[in-house]
Amino acid sequence: MEGLSLDLWPGEMVGLVGESGSGKSVTALSVLRLIEPPGRIVGGSALFEGGDLLALREADMAAVRGRRIAMVFQNPRAALNPVMPVGEQIARVAAHHLALSRSAARARALELLEQVQVPEPARRARAYAHELSGGMCQRVTIALALAGGPALLLADEPTTGLDVTIQAAILDLLRDLQHAVGLTVVLVTHDLGLVAETCDRIAVMHAGHLVEVGTVRQVFAAPAHPYTAGLLGAIPRIDRAVTMTSVPGDLPSLLDPPAGCRFAGRCDRVEDACLSADPPWIPLADGHRVFCRLPGVPAPRG
Repeated sequence: MEGLSLDLWPGEMVGLVGESGSGKSVTALSVLRLIEPPGRIVGGSALFEGGDLLALREADMAAVRGRRIAMVFQNPRAALNPVMPVGEQIARVAAHHLALSRSAARARALELLEQVQVPEPARRARAYAHELSGGMCQRVTIALALAGGPALLLADEPTTGLDVTIQAAILDLLRDLQHAVGLTVVLVTHDLGLVAETCDRIAVMHAGHLVEVGTVRQVFAAPAHPYTAGLLGAIPRIDRAVTMTSVPGDLPSLLDPPAGCRFAGRCDRVEDACLSADPPWIPLADGHRVFCRLPGVPAPRG
């Protein structure tokens, strides 16, 4: 990723969207400094609670992970220890981060399972991951993420592989928790429908760059970047007939990215200047901004 700049505000939910390979998950992992070799962070800063996460010693960063910033991963069953009851896993995390006694940690685990709406929490706490459904495993991983009392939750495709009704329940749960405990949530997803229903703001990524940031209302009503417009054009509607479109071409290689705007090879507005220099960030209105030399709003669909 390059030139990625995004502010997060307490108690909001931000949708980080884009195609697979655009850099969404890498962005979330970079915040926690969990990039695996040969990948590495070579510059920039990640400012959080008065300090720069990228400048912390590893021991200090380890104290942030799980305690102040937590992450929910795509595959909930793989994120759980298969040979330990889920309640014990939550209790151990709570004991580690909050310095609780064994009995207090177990009580905290039951409290969290109840908070994420796991039925019969005392019985479910004794279950193993393979004994739970995918949706139930995801609720458990959310409880694990909340065990340390974080201020920021990074949710990386938390509904992948779940059926539609379970997806809705998990997203309702995240929204409820956001309001109940004042969480800031970053929802990493490729599903713009989920973002429209649950998020306050949206940040659109393409080829390692943010290309548009604004409130959900601003971006959905008036997408200013051609990539955003293309993503929205690919969404079917049930309220009226629309002509669906697709974004042409493929993502450019991030190992050898092209000069200039990385969307130029897929853009129908491209000019010579787009091919030689990065576009500027252009402020539009009330926090809505776009990374494009020629921002514009397409004609309404339908």
